[in-house]
Amino acid sequence: MYRYDEFDRTLVEERVAQFRDQVSRRLSGELSEDEFKPLRLMNGVYLQLHAYMLRVAIPYGTLSSRQMRRLAHVARRYDRGYGHFTTRQNIQYNWPSLAELPDLLMDLADVEMHAIQTSGNCIRNVTADHFAGAAADEIEDPRIYAEIVRQWSSLHPEFSFLPRKFKIAVTGAPSDRAAIAVHDIGLRMVRNDAGEIGFEVMVGGGQGRTPMIAKTVRAFLPKQYLLSYLEAILRVYNQFGRRDNMFKARIKILVHEIGIEKFSGLVEEEWEQVRDELVDLPPGELERIRAYFRPPPFDPLPDVDQGFEAAKTATPAFAAWARSNLFPHRQPGYAIVNLSLKPVGGVPGDVSAEQMDAIADLADQYSFGEIRVTHEQNLILPHVRQEDLFALWQALEAQGLATANIGLVSDIIACPGMDYCALATARSIPVAQRISTRFAETERAHDIGDLKIKISGCINSCGHHHVGHIGILGVDKKGEEFYQITLGGDASEHAAIGGLIGPAFASDEVVDAVETIVETYLANRINGEHFLDTYRRVGPSPFKEKLYAAH
Repeated sequence: MYRYDEFDRTLVEERVAQFRDQVSRRLSGELSEDEFKPLRLMNGVYLQLHAYMLRVAIPYGTLSSRQMRRLAHVARRYDRGYGHFTTRQNIQYNWPSLAELPDLLMDLADVEMHAIQTSGNCIRNVTADHFAGAAADEIEDPRIYAEIVRQWSSLHPEFSFLPRKFKIAVTGAPSDRAAIAVHDIGLRMVRNDAGEIGFEVMVGGGQGRTPMIAKTVRAFLPKQYLLSYLEAILRVYNQFGRRDNMFKARIKILVHEIGIEKFSGLVEEEWEQVRDELVDLPPGELERIRAYFRPPPFDPLPDVDQGFEAAKTATPAFAAWARSNLFPHRQPGYAIVNLSLKPVGGVPGDVSAEQMDAIADLADQYSFGEIRVTHEQNLILPHVRQEDLFALWQALEAQGLATANIGLVSDIIACPGMDYCALATARSIPVAQRISTRFAETERAHDIGDLKIKISGCINSCGHHHVGHIGILGVDKKGEEFYQITLGGDASEHAAIGGLIGPAFASDEVVDAVETIVETYLANRINGEHFLDTYRRVGPSPFKEKLYAAH
């Protein structure tokens, strides 16, 4: 993984020193909250319902065990003993005191972490496929290019004050595990007819109050032109994006209003000029960065470990976990391990300091000290020997991290909602807890199969409800919490925005509504097809009829 050089370290330490002075002036009253707001946002600090919240960047979701231990330290020393992993592959701390935030940030700087550009109208943390460098279906490791984009975009003088926040995601495989189609820019690694590797570039995706699927602006971009092409897109957006209305300021609105053909033409014209400005990497720089992402020293192993197979036969609970939480590795004899942060009745994405320390230890013991954060609020140990899986599972069980539900009905994405967020209009966490409790039985969950439920507490869609197979949006109706339900959303390579099924449900009705949807799916599925296959085949009518039969 990438290690800071002297320029990175100097930048981060100088930023902490600047922020320390700004915090001191805020605490003394020299700065008002309104004056302090743009300064704290540039350092990832939000003012939530109850306290300040700090969002820490985890570039492309890759962590070392050393960094995970420091996150545990931060949770203990500066917060209430836990952290919350987000859909941007970041971690948030909900209870730090303002006076201690500079010390917190300096502790993070010691392990090459920061909170720069985790908020504000700038290019946010660049996300990537959480299986990067390990997945069997991968064309090339996307983290190399995510790191290049991170370095290019950090404090970029031209793009630090964009019309609105800007999000970029990169995937290196045909299977989209980075939700690139709902990003401002999505990059998919592809091969052209000559076998060369490049990028399909998608622009104008996003969720929020106006959800849209990104459109392809260039079907094949040679890798060497990545930065100049991104620069061209951002320049067009900076010039033509609306600044008079924050609700219409995202690039998706610009693309929608002028059309993808005109937008593409503007980008191509700008690109012709940008390519002469030495934006792209100089010779040798790509290889220098690529070297940081060399594969670990794998051992030559057989494709299948017999001990692993025997353990599945002997222990049904382990077999259920292996069925849902393991993913094929490109290296024979290894597996990608998903650690569920969605225990029954738990808060999606929350991890205690003790669990973080345990994960760091297990990463050192079983996965070359490497951990990944997923945009679905789970963690990954990317390189685990099959022969070690049973012992790892036992250790995860002891830490409450072995819930066998990855991709299943209780593997719910949920934003913090009105329990923490000042923008929320309804609570998300209690609904997620009640749904996961209702569908806690493992065999039933496996019978239901691939089903992604996503919950947002307001229209800003931090819970990605628009692309949930079942999406739930909390809304306020005369001081009471109600929940709208959408069906058919999809964040994969077949991306789709879910359709509203009908009137909203009261808080005490929403879990029963989800159960009705699930039972309707089971009654209509053919040959074990997944929920989305059934929904796309039969349409919304059977679901709507069952949901509103008693209304």
